[in-house]
Amino acid sequence: MLHDRLLVRTVPDTNERRSSAGLVIPDTVKLATRMAWGEVCGAGTSVRHVKTGDRVLFDPEEQGEVEINGERYVILRERDVHATANESPERGTGLYL
Repeated sequence: MLHDRLLVRTVPDTNERRSSAGLVIPDTVKLATRMAWGEVCGAGTSVRHVKTGDRVLFDPEEQGEVEINGERYVILRERDVHATANESPERGTGLYL
């Protein structure tokens, strides 16, 4: 990856979601623009706050998709990442903005 670009493997969406009360919400219901979580698979040389292996929150509607070896990836800039979550947090809760 070049400059401030990230290669992110998206987590596949399930067609149905459940509300907190346990009600099934079908995929045909459009609630709002949903953010998506993904795993960073590659980072450019100018990326400062995200590293390979981090889970990031981003808006999939605004990003370019690419398919590599049958797997779907998203290419985005570091500034388009809304949050990052680490399995082993160095500070606080593991989710930082």
